[in-house]
Amino acid sequence: MNPRHALLALQAVTSREVAKFLRQGGRLASALVRPLLWLVVFAAGFQNVFGVSIIPPYETYVPYQTYIVPGLLGMVLLFNGMQSSLAMVYDREMGVMRLLLTAPLPRWYLLFCKLLAGTLLSVLQAYVFLIIAALFDVGVPLSGWLYALPVLVLAGMMLGALGLLLSVHVKQLENFAGTMNFVIFPMFFLSPALYPLWKLEESGATVIHFLATWNPFTHAVEAVRFALYGQWSLQSLAVVAGCLAAFFTLAAWGYDPQRGMLKRSGGKPG
Repeated sequence: MNPRHALLALQAVTSREVAKFLRQGGRLASALVRPLLWLVVFAAGFQNVFGVSIIPPYETYVPYQTYIVPGLLGMVLLFNGMQSSLAMVYDREMGVMRLLLTAPLPRWYLLFCKLLAGTLLSVLQAYVFLIIAALFDVGVPLSGWLYALPVLVLAGMMLGALGLLLSVHVKQLENFAGTMNFVIFPMFFLSPALYPLWKLEESGATVIHFLATWNPFTHAVEAVRFALYGQWSLQSLAVVAGCLAAFFTLAAWGYDPQRGMLKRSGGKPG
């Protein structure tokens, strides 16, 4: 693979995704409405119920509004990852994917370019949310914004790769909304995005606690939470990196017409 051609392909795919995003004016607003509602309305309503929560280092007590910021950043990444996979299904129906995947470059690299472009948009939206959240004095240190950058990129790529994997199996655009609901809501609510996992264990919800600990989104949120306060959760980072590798490998295999799901279903990428 010629490095010059590889860079041109990355630039072309990224500029197309950014141009699409800029044309869809309501996309940024819709991506931010959900987490901001949780931050302003949900946190205010449940502040007295949950009182204070614990964040790394775990002897530090903070307001509930501060606790849920990493989870809401994860929500931005999760929804945008699913949105990117929806775009993949749409491009496949419209024939754009056929043109992209027949380019004289490895198919896995073209998919990786799509993943990087989607991650770029996810991280930009996450930082826009952080800027708006800072207006509500959520107590996230500015140094944490820098620490969180590589973690947000890694988590965004993992969730984007999951979206790529889903787009392999969803054949029609109208079926995607149901699939998203079966993925997004279990992943989000079975995680420490809104409440610490030890509260689940303390309340006797052992099965839910077990499922939450095996949820990749749990580790994405925990990695972001540690990074925002200048720390690294090595276990969570390792799980997120491993899931990224697994999801992307399966997605690349699924988009291979010689070996993947497209061959078994008799379908085509576009």
